[in-house]
Amino acid sequence: MTAGDPGAQPGTAWNTVAGDPLDADGAHYELFFGYRDEAAFAAQVQQLVDMRFASRLAAKDHTLWGQAAEEESAKRLGWVDLSHTSVPLVKAITALRDELHGKGLTRVVLCGMGGSSLAPEVICGAAGVALDVLDSSDPDFVRAAIDNDLAHTVVVVSSKSGGTVETDSQRRAYEKAFADAGIDPRERIVVVTDPGSPLDQSASEAGYRIFRADPTVGGRFSALTAFGLVPSGLAGADIGALLAEAESIRGELAKDSVDNPGLRLGALMGVANLAGVDKLVLCNAEAAYGGFGDWAEQLIAESTGKDGKGVLPVIVESATAPNFSPSSADEVLGSFGPGWLFDDVRTKSGWGVSVDASLGAQMLLWEHATVVCGAIIGINPFDQPDVESAKAAARGLLDGGGAQPQPRFSDGAITVYASPGWLSDGVSNVHDAITELLAGLDHAHGYVAVQAYLDRHRDAALADVRATIAAATERPVTFGWGPRFLHSTGQYHKGGPSTGVYLQITSHPERDLAVPDRPFTFHEFLIAQAVGDGQVLADKGRPVLRLHLDSPAHLDAVRQALQ
Repeated sequence: MTAGDPGAQPGTAWNTVAGDPLDADGAHYELFFGYRDEAAFAAQVQQLVDMRFASRLAAKDHTLWGQAAEEESAKRLGWVDLSHTSVPLVKAITALRDELHGKGLTRVVLCGMGGSSLAPEVICGAAGVALDVLDSSDPDFVRAAIDNDLAHTVVVVSSKSGGTVETDSQRRAYEKAFADAGIDPRERIVVVTDPGSPLDQSASEAGYRIFRADPTVGGRFSALTAFGLVPSGLAGADIGALLAEAESIRGELAKDSVDNPGLRLGALMGVANLAGVDKLVLCNAEAAYGGFGDWAEQLIAESTGKDGKGVLPVIVESATAPNFSPSSADEVLGSFGPGWLFDDVRTKSGWGVSVDASLGAQMLLWEHATVVCGAIIGINPFDQPDVESAKAAARGLLDGGGAQPQPRFSDGAITVYASPGWLSDGVSNVHDAITELLAGLDHAHGYVAVQAYLDRHRDAALADVRATIAAATERPVTFGWGPRFLHSTGQYHKGGPSTGVYLQITSHPERDLAVPDRPFTFHEFLIAQAVGDGQVLADKGRPVLRLHLDSPAHLDAVRQALQ
């Protein structure tokens, strides 16, 4: 492999940009870019340089995304220098970790959703330290977390708004478990939230330890705030080193230069998107931080998927997985890590990128690239106008409002629901319903979103259906665990291009669990989330098929129906 011609793929020009590996104080990164239209790519990068996009972003110029975005962007740019401003947190977090360890509290559970959970999950995974992430409303999942080693558990409750219902429900369940065990929750619960939020107020009244995060940073950009650092540091990750990694590339990202890696990566995604290549397929290339794709997915999808536009991230299992090899003409192929995947893999679209950097540098780089891409395609990367719609629909169902969906038919242990207007009356089995859903795909730009509202640990094998459907349809397929994807790709599903079809999988639990002092159970809440999101998708004309199992023991029936 050479810098000028890696892979030598027909129709794809490749080039590279890299930090100096010999400079111990500088950035360590290497990016290879593949592009079918080199002139358009180069012109876009030069335009960004000419308008001083990088230096203006470093100076927190909120006018970069147009007048309509100014109000939101003016209060959402604190992330650009977190690698410096978050350093004082390290000492406080380390001191608390030592105090907790001295009391024998060595297991850390994180109750959080979206940006509050995905960053700590990848940080701890890269560090090789244990962190139990409780980001579900599934009663079996919640119960399994609570029943595991409560005596040595400290719980971090993270919510930026302070009103996230999933996180509030998880906190209530843990408070009851601690009280039932004769444990003072004040000794076990640590709260991370924005100053003045409802959670800040209630946690103060309860006497919990509180870390107040920077309110000028949105949730999906919060990896280097208290939301990412507190649970990771308490679990044992070297958060000081993480910040140093991000700091090492910050200066490069602020340069108005055609070699700026953030400008080049953002331009690649943006120019490809304008050319109709609107999916980004991401694969781990021997990186130590294998969960990075899930974090990048929520960053990119929630930031760009709106106004009928957006970049859809598709996280694949390996370089030989469908959607990466073979790929389709509407996919940019991307890899993260030191491995090189493009000798054998061909980018059908002509667009590709390989990014190697430390985890902290990767995070800051992709944040910059995402907002650059947003400017190019003409959206506000800091709002999430369609996320609230699903929340409101779920709340309405829990409050008794809205019509409950009626099943179309039952097939053995599976009850089938379908949004109006697409499923034929004569269909009476699951296999044929799935076949008809997939037959409605746009074969130029369509995608399939599989949404499993289940226990993602117990039912992990179900994720294999992503590759099965991708191979059968030759179209991009995403797989998301509900309800966590609602805080991630859920924005793209409703706000992005109307090219998706949606397969929901729900189930009765092994045993339901009450939400203390709330008029609903975890299962009732989970089903309301699935149904509510499905209703919003249906209202936007998206085809939705929901398969509801009598028991999670019947998941094999779903897998068989997909064969």
